[in-house]
Amino acid sequence: MSALRSVSLLLLAAFGLSAVPVLGQDYPARPIRLLIPNNTGSSVDTLGRIFANTFSQVSGQQMVVDNRGGAGGIIGMEIGKDALPDGYTLVSASTAAMVIGPHIHKKLPFDPLKDYAFISLFGNTPNILVVNPSLPVKTVKELIDFNASRGGKANMASAGVGSQSHLAGVMFMNLAKSEALHVPYKGGGASVAAVVAGESQWTITPGPAVAGLIKGGKLRAVAHTLPTRTSLLGDLPAIADTVPGYQYGGWNGLLAPVKTPQPILNKVRDLLVKTTQNTDFRRLFEQQMTEVVTNTPQEFRKFVEAEIKAMGPVVKAAGLQTF
Repeated sequence: MSALRSVSLLLLAAFGLSAVPVLGQDYPARPIRLLIPNNTGSSVDTLGRIFANTFSQVSGQQMVVDNRGGAGGIIGMEIGKDALPDGYTLVSASTAAMVIGPHIHKKLPFDPLKDYAFISLFGNTPNILVVNPSLPVKTVKELIDFNASRGGKANMASAGVGSQSHLAGVMFMNLAKSEALHVPYKGGGASVAAVVAGESQWTITPGPAVAGLIKGGKLRAVAHTLPTRTSLLGDLPAIADTVPGYQYGGWNGLLAPVKTPQPILNKVRDLLVKTTQNTDFRRLFEQQMTEVVTNTPQEFRKFVEAEIKAMGPVVKAAGLQTF
């Protein structure tokens, strides 16, 4: 070792410095993959892409969306769990796999609370109760009356058995003591299209999936699933105004593989917070009927834990079989 290098190392040691770069200091140094465990065109995909575009601007590195739909989000979540924990694969998680999955799958290939590092929520999405505009239904009470007039045979569309729209509808019918015929479709797009076409009469589905159709007059928004009215949705009432206790929202949050180093997780969360503070990001989320929210990793984990617990009775009421 040269005398000059020896002196340099001694000076670094004397001032408590290290010759080794600080972990995560240059993060991100290359493009980041954002796994979305949903198909393209879904509400989770739409919000995830808005997030990815703004995150790219804020971080200075491209965030590349990688859709891995299928099996109610399980495929994408498993890929995220097994990814290299270096901060260059992140997961845009949501309700289906994280909250519903544990109740209908005996052997999930991942543990929603143990296999991921929680970073933060970034969106809270109300579901919207929508009907075909030809129906004589403009209020929740009128939908309950319409269901009764059809003898419980009005069609309630869903994105599939065990989907968020299925369980949201089951909760509504149980609390409202209203009956309808559940018609499952292959995905949210197909179920919404069925209501637009008049093949089914109503559905409860994420706001981003129907925002444009409501504005275009192809669907009529009747109410939303947040517990109280919100300025985000103007004069649209909450279902809970008519059906006390009803609440069934969706959410989007960011996860990483569980062994991702803490300094990198801290950097990711800092970039997430800056992303959610971006004016264009907030405007785009508002257009998608979605509230911008953030929380701490600990709060995010407790939130998911509570969501899993609350979903148990709803899944039981839906009569879903585990497999």
